[in-house]
Amino acid sequence: MKNNILLIAFICITTTSISQIHEIGIMVGGSNYIGDIGKENYINPNSLMGGLIYKWNKNPRLSFRGTFTFAQIEADDKNSSNLARYNRGIKFTNSIKELAIGLEFNYFEYNLDDFRKTSTPYLLFEIAAFNYKTIVGGTDSSNYEYEANTSFAVPFGVGYKTKLFGDFAIAIELRARYTFVDDIDYNNYEIKALQFGNPDSNDWYIFSGINLVYTFGRPPCYATPY
Repeated sequence: MKNNILLIAFICITTTSISQIHEIGIMVGGSNYIGDIGKENYINPNSLMGGLIYKWNKNPRLSFRGTFTFAQIEADDKNSSNLARYNRGIKFTNSIKELAIGLEFNYFEYNLDDFRKTSTPYLLFEIAAFNYKTIVGGTDSSNYEYEANTSFAVPFGVGYKTKLFGDFAIAIELRARYTFVDDIDYNNYEIKALQFGNPDSNDWYIFSGINLVYTFGRPPCYATPY
C-alpha cells in the first residue's frame, strides 16, 4: 500500500512539472507587403496587424498552434528607392484575413514553472489560408470591380518568448508568408491599367509584433483511495 502511494505521488510530481499545456492570447504589431509595388525591404512594417493565438504544448520543446490574423497591407511607389518604381507612382491598399496552423519548436526547454526554463528562442513551421480582395473587372480606378479570393501561403518564422509574470508570457515574433498568387496588389494582366511588375514573382507579406499569452491547464493526476 505504501509503495503504491509513493508511486502515485511520484507520477503526479513528474507529470505536473511538465508545465501548463494550454496557451491563449493576442497578437499586435505591424505588417508589410513585398511585391511589385513600393519598397523592396523584407521587414518594413507600415500597417497594423492584430490577431488571436492558441497553443497546445506537447512537451517543453514542441507546441501545436493555431492563429487568426487580420492585417492591412499597403504599398506606394513614391516610398521606393527604386527610381523606376518611384516614377511609375502606383499604390494600393488591401486587407488580409489569415488562419494558420503549425508547429512551434523551442530551441531550449520551456517551462514557466521552472525559473531556469522561462525563456527561449523558437522556430515556426505552418500552413496558412488567407482571404483578400482582387480586381476582376473595370478599366480604371473609377469603375473597378472587386471580388474576395482565398489562397494559401507557406509561412515560417522566428521568435523569442519569456515569462512576464505569474502565468503570463510575452514573445517577439516575425512571421513571413510566401503566397501562391501575384494579385494581392491588384495586379491583373487582363486589365491594361493593372499590367505591371514581374508575372513570375509571387507576392509575400510579413507580420512582425508582440504576443501576450496566458498559460493554463496541467496534465491530470487522479488516484482512487483504498
